[in-house]
Amino acid sequence: MSTVNRETARPAAGRAGIKKELPDHFKDYRHVWVFIELERGQVHPVSFELLGEGRKLADKLEVQLAGVVLGPPGEAIGNAIADAFAYGADLVYIVEASLLADYRNEPYTKAMTDLVATHKPEILLLGATTLGRDLAGSVATTLQTGLTADCTELDVDTDGSLAATRPTFGGSLLCTIYTLNYRPQMATVRPRVMPMPQRADKPVGRVIQHKLSITEDEIVTKVLGFLPDSQSATANLAYADVVVAGGLGLGAAENLQLVKNLARAIGAEYGCSRPMVQKGWVSADRQIGQTGKTIRPKLYIAAGISGAIQHRVGVEGADLIVAINVDPNAPIFDFAHLGIVTDAIRFLPALTEAFTRRLSPHNRDKLAS
Repeated sequence: MSTVNRETARPAAGRAGIKKELPDHFKDYRHVWVFIELERGQVHPVSFELLGEGRKLADKLEVQLAGVVLGPPGEAIGNAIADAFAYGADLVYIVEASLLADYRNEPYTKAMTDLVATHKPEILLLGATTLGRDLAGSVATTLQTGLTADCTELDVDTDGSLAATRPTFGGSLLCTIYTLNYRPQMATVRPRVMPMPQRADKPVGRVIQHKLSITEDEIVTKVLGFLPDSQSATANLAYADVVVAGGLGLGAAENLQLVKNLARAIGAEYGCSRPMVQKGWVSADRQIGQTGKTIRPKLYIAAGISGAIQHRVGVEGADLIVAINVDPNAPIFDFAHLGIVTDAIRFLPALTEAFTRRLSPHNRDKLAS
């Protein structure tokens, strides 16, 4: 893999890029592809977020945007195709086979690499989910091309190269990476980093089918059963409209209950910063930040969180950020929309009580009248 790293204090995408004459054979690679992640009959929402971002890239390059759907025959794959067009795809490539009923690396990698080798996209985007990360790494390795993981910004440079920006050095800098010598250019993006585009239902367009060229005997991995993730049913941070989170400023594990009480009062999800997980006070599925969940709520309340860059990249997409911290110089006040300099341990109970009174059925009836 040949990549050029450009480290900057701010994202470098969109500025005058590295000038280099691209090889002639790169002209065979055209269009932007987005992997439509379909697992157990459901499309992961990050696929739609990537279609929105892919649409921007395709329009700048004046090429088509394509969705890629891999899965077993049935209604689910048809729904995924319709969804891809509704969120902006110009065409959809599909590999439909019973061997793709459950995600396994070997058949999915074979399907994707054969598609790429046949149709030659210049850009391939995947969600940085558990499935997407596993697939992206093996596809990039098989194709011997570059892969930029966990991107926070995507753009195309003046020569048409993909400018993929991601945090580096522990999140203290943003690095824009170019894959100059290989195609396709690959990138993964975490859920909720990019905004969700508007859905616009329209007729299904061009669908190109491709045959899976692998048999069960060639697949080492076997699926013996499926155990759902018990945590995934309880923590829905990424897609919550309101999130309340606590950090080390709470002082002790038991004070996280103050965050939970406020979240319950306003119908929100609760989360935490990374140090809370490292201390064992909160489970990892509640962590918000670069190595946790990325969120885009309408309201985010951060109590006792300093706001290091690792946390910032996970929350800066929120519509309204309210920070509560006793330290007036805490970094979180640099990007919060509203800052309250006070002790969160004393303030949270008062805020919870105020919301409870305001949102009680009696007061809601009075406000409605």
